[in-house]
Amino acid sequence: MDGGNGDMTLAFDLDALKQLAYPDSVFNDARQWSEYVGVVSDQPTYVVTNFTRKHRVRQDFFSGPRSREESLTNVKEQFDTDRHVYVGTSDEDAALAERAGWEFLSVEDAATAAEWELGEPSTPAATANEDDERDDWP
Repeated sequence: MDGGNGDMTLAFDLDALKQLAYPDSVFNDARQWSEYVGVVSDQPTYVVTNFTRKHRVRQDFFSGPRSREESLTNVKEQFDTDRHVYVGTSDEDAALAERAGWEFLSVEDAATAAEWELGEPSTPAATANEDDERDDWP
């Protein structure tokens, strides 16, 4: 996928992220050509947090307890990049992106362009010291 000069904010709908076989690799790859990468969802915050922790996805932003449209609007205001691209799964997502002033890209088209594998998300294997450490502890 050609993101240009890297001056782009990329938001994944949680449902789109759940269609990618290796969400952690997708985020790592997207960081090469995106300034900011995050997740947007209408689901409660803990649902997004549980998914991203389980799949070791380090996000720059997430929707929190607000609607997807409000989240996209807020992210666009906070992250001043040349492009704002929303990866979703449906015509409803495309309409949402248009209302919020974002470009829309279907997860299938994004996966094809970036050579990401579609499928049931797999959980990355833990590394040697990872099991004993908690990075979310104060």
